[in-house]
Amino acid sequence: MSIEIISTLTFLIFIITMLMIDLVFVGRKVHVISMREALTWSSIWIAMGIAFYFVIYYFGHYIHGIDSLEKLKEIAALYNPYLEFKTNTFREMLMEYKKSQAINYISGYFIEQTLSVDNIFVMLMILQGFSVPQKDYKMVLFWGILGAIVLRFTFIFAGVAIIQKFEWLLLVFGAFLLFQGVKILFEKEKEGKDPKDSWLVKFVSKHINIHPDYSRDKFWFRNNGKLFFTPLFLVLIMIEFTDLIFAFDSIPAIFSVSRDPYIIFFSNIFAIMGLRSLFFLVANLVNKFRFLKPGVAVLLIFVGVKLLLHGKLESLGFQPVYSLYFIAFVMIGSVVLSMIFPKKEAK
Repeated sequence: MSIEIISTLTFLIFIITMLMIDLVFVGRKVHVISMREALTWSSIWIAMGIAFYFVIYYFGHYIHGIDSLEKLKEIAALYNPYLEFKTNTFREMLMEYKKSQAINYISGYFIEQTLSVDNIFVMLMILQGFSVPQKDYKMVLFWGILGAIVLRFTFIFAGVAIIQKFEWLLLVFGAFLLFQGVKILFEKEKEGKDPKDSWLVKFVSKHINIHPDYSRDKFWFRNNGKLFFTPLFLVLIMIEFTDLIFAFDSIPAIFSVSRDPYIIFFSNIFAIMGLRSLFFLVANLVNKFRFLKPGVAVLLIFVGVKLLLHGKLESLGFQPVYSLYFIAFVMIGSVVLSMIFPKKEAK
């Protein structure tokens, strides 16, 4: 078994273990998530996401089994083609490589965390649109995020394989993200569409038996031998579908900082795992930060331009760490501006 497979399996076992701890011990009872619980779990996931930077920094070479100078050059050329080594010994070059991978990971992680703010808006709209009881939020989001992990795993590794053969797709991704960023930045705020009117909900409702009652706190049940699905099942499908849509933004965005499927996967998963706790933490505050959405738009424009100019920026001396600085500037700036210029309450 290769070192890449062992590394991925170890990571997945760790993530599944954390999920099971949350499901079996912490979330064994259906309940409304308090601000304290949301803050605790958000802190845990963010701390683990940031701590993984040091795992990559010190042990990143184990991911691809780099044990020689030839292997290092091969992997760097494949997944980090714009890395220019400033040293000439294997040990020093390996440190340069691991440092670059660690910076790419943390940059990708913060990109995903920032873009997830938009995802929180949509999830909140779906849950409120279906009048889901707050005590059921945690269960729905748990299974929704578990499904998102499977989808991201498939998308990321398939995407990297395709880009290895068709590099020009990076230009397509860049143009798409640039368009999305400009669209979000200049579109007028409008009332959200009722998620119950979605074509997806109408399609599913025609093909399965939907029970109108939420009181069972389940996705389905049997009554007199007949299978019924509760509205929670519809909500779960909507959340999975919206994550699929958001993956078309977030995964191309992270290609602007790395082409290594493992770095992309790790940063995506840590951001997704913290999304549920972040949802409960931010849901009641998201309207107070009026500049978060423009911040997301600016970030999409930045990564779009970076993809369109891939290769050229690096030749001009653009370092990976500059992306991290810009992402941090946008995130902090959006929050600070929202606090200085709060949204005026409607009379």
